[in-house]
Amino acid sequence: MLFGKYNIVKEGVDVMATTNITMRMDEDLKSQLQELVSNLGMDMTTFFTISAKQAVREQRIPFAISMDVPNADTIRAIEDVRMGRNISRSFSSVEELMEDLNAED
Repeated sequence: MLFGKYNIVKEGVDVMATTNITMRMDEDLKSQLQELVSNLGMDMTTFFTISAKQAVREQRIPFAISMDVPNADTIRAIEDVRMGRNISRSFSSVEELMEDLNAED
């Protein structure tokens, strides 16, 4: 059994070649991620490899990318809806909506 830098090579088992990736990350974020993946029983290389394999397999980013906190405009819009402000009347059809949009005020 030979021990390489990134993979263990066993006799009779084909192992794909590995490559190094250099990336920049905020130091605090890196520390937090290292602690998390360590608590999950893996290192950062394993975490990024798992994420990359899942992204390639699913042909998408393997997690939701979103803003957890709405911006100021969205907060105002949510508050307007809750308070019944700045809301148009409802429409029973697209045609009715289009007539209203095209009407001269």
